[in-house]
Amino acid sequence: MKEDIKYWVGFNIVKGIGPVRLQSLMDVFGDIRTAWEAAPSQLRGAGLSEKLSLRVRDVREGVDLDRIMNRIQRAGITILTWGNDGYPDSLRDIPQSPPVLYTKGEWKERDHRAVAVVGTRRYTSYGRQAAEELTRALAHQGITVVSGLARGIDGIAHRTALDSGGRTIAVLGSGIDRIYPPEHRTLAKEIESKGLIFSDYPLGTPPEGQNFPPRNRIISGLARAVVVIEAGRRSGALITAKYAADQGREVFAVPGSIFSPTCKGTNALIKQGAHPLLQSRDVMDVMEFSQIPESETVQSELPSNPTEAKLFQVLGLEPLHVDDICNRVEMPVEKVTSTLAVMEVKGLVRKTGAMQYMAVGESDVTYDVEG
Repeated sequence: MKEDIKYWVGFNIVKGIGPVRLQSLMDVFGDIRTAWEAAPSQLRGAGLSEKLSLRVRDVREGVDLDRIMNRIQRAGITILTWGNDGYPDSLRDIPQSPPVLYTKGEWKERDHRAVAVVGTRRYTSYGRQAAEELTRALAHQGITVVSGLARGIDGIAHRTALDSGGRTIAVLGSGIDRIYPPEHRTLAKEIESKGLIFSDYPLGTPPEGQNFPPRNRIISGLARAVVVIEAGRRSGALITAKYAADQGREVFAVPGSIFSPTCKGTNALIKQGAHPLLQSRDVMDVMEFSQIPESETVQSELPSNPTEAKLFQVLGLEPLHVDDICNRVEMPVEKVTSTLAVMEVKGLVRKTGAMQYMAVGESDVTYDVEG
């Protein structure tokens, strides 16, 4: 089977050979190698058009599959196909599942417990806060976070999952060797070492706009649920939500201001039947995620000294000015601000404005309906 992988890669390179046509070829010829080596006349007999049959022949004669496989191996890329035992079951079951996946990182059994977090590239401070706090809560429950490595909410979701000690999966709309956007290359490297990167596009495929809507079916397919944080009416996140609904996944949307352009799509999803996400527990309750073994759970940060504990006690989910905090704990402002800075890095508190802080409690986070 391992030596047949190159023929899967070969068909993946041929434009026009997608899941439906490849399955038809497999049904006719019985195996991938026989289909790859078939003459154009045989391919036409199997249902391909003359143009597509000749295209297969041209790729077969013009591409050195062994050289491509060597390049894949040197880059540390793993190929998963329909025929691999390691192919994710969650993807295998969706309509038109990708025949070939290029991956970097390691797929783990716990990745079957995954939630996709997606949204607009042009997020608001409200969207950032919702994405960070939801993703942190998911990570602390040992739930893998899936997204698309795009600017905006996607990048925030990946970054927060990693910073919270969790796992995250990025699905690309380009070849796995063409990280996009370029400013996320460092982020992609971190995901590769602590999670997984997927692409169903051949090496070298540029990040063209037409590639992104189809890749969204993989984002939703890998997840048990999709959460849309902020999205305009034409946002790609809505395409992910549609795929999720078609695939039988649960769809959640964070409600927002009726006046905010970035919330029009999410509010419309709720009107159409998506679950309104008002707190992080909503995902757990609807999905009935059971607690994973303690050894695999990411433990939440706790105050590590008396000063942190005292500050944490006076902070709630409503912002509090530093002056008020100092008065309540009876500590000098220098000590309070320096301790709060450390607690912010730990994820214990969040700075919400000029000299204002609030506690972060991942299990009881709620999202106000505001833009």
